Amino acid sequence: MPRQEFAASILPSLPPNARILIIRLRSIGDIVLLTPALRLLKDWRPDLRVSVVIESRFRELLENNPDVDEVLDPGHGSGWTKLASRARAVREIRRREFALCLNLHGGPTSSLLTSWSGARCKAGFEHFRRRGIYQVLIPDARTILNQPVIHTAEHQASAFFHLGLPRKDIPRARLFVAPAEEAAWKDKRVALGLPPERDYAVIHPTALYATKQWAAENFARLGANLENEMSLPVIYSCGPGESVVLDAVEKAGATSVRRLESPGLKQFAAVLAGARIFIGNDSGPAHMAAALGRPGVVIFGSSSSRIWGPWPPSIGGRV
Repeated sequence: MPRQEFAASILPSLPPNARILIIRLRSIGDIVLLTPALRLLKDWRPDLRVSVVIESRFRELLENNPDVDEVLDPGHGSGWTKLASRARAVREIRRREFALCLNLHGGPTSSLLTSWSGARCKAGFEHFRRRGIYQVLIPDARTILNQPVIHTAEHQASAFFHLGLPRKDIPRARLFVAPAEEAAWKDKRVALGLPPERDYAVIHPTALYATKQWAAENFARLGANLENEMSLPVIYSCGPGESVVLDAVEKAGATSVRRLESPGLKQFAAVLAGARIFIGNDSGPAHMAAALGRPGVVIFGSSSSRIWGPWPPSIGGRV
């Protein structure tokens, strides 16, 4: 059988209730933008049992997602602790006897987990290192989709298309907020001075790289305008180790702001789900807000909005 025909037969030929392992270790944006492909897969074959390997700090992004049967930990820690944790992760993976392992990450850890997964078929993109561990090498997504520029959501879905998932429009990304988190946020927002009936905006002025981060004084002016001109209260959010950015916003605006610092991903999803609008840099929270269906404006610096904008492109503005 020609190589391309063999690849296209893999998903259709899996027996009922077969197990699939998908490796997508990190980060927020990549994991959120994987959810459209997971939805396509489960809509087509709901019998397949889908396990996704992601780092434990991101697992909340896939909790309550009906397209994911199980989230597995790749192991964590350092030194001997990490080795022991990684060995336990491999044992758990092998115990499930996966029919297919699809590596969407490509780094050394994901290659190791793929190699030791025990899956009957292993697939990964042809530009990955350690090409020899794969029975199927997936071509460049631009070739699969016949497009010159590929969004990250399209890139991840293209791997499933190459393996035989029927080609369809790629749906929006999705996150799910549990009722318990909604209730917890209702209590928290009162503590921030926001009555339950008030609309609010979320401004996330941080980004992973300085080249992707709009100036703090710009966010300060924008927040003041929303508060004073539109009577829309603003919550400024940041992740772990990023509080200095909120300090800079306060200094630029010469006033204190409502601060939401280092919320858990489940709690932050509840905050975003209730927002009237999200405004921030190109970052993980921008993808979370879009996946929750919230209007947004995303400010791009060094990254490409065509590749990394919220999915689908109609959600959110781009500056």
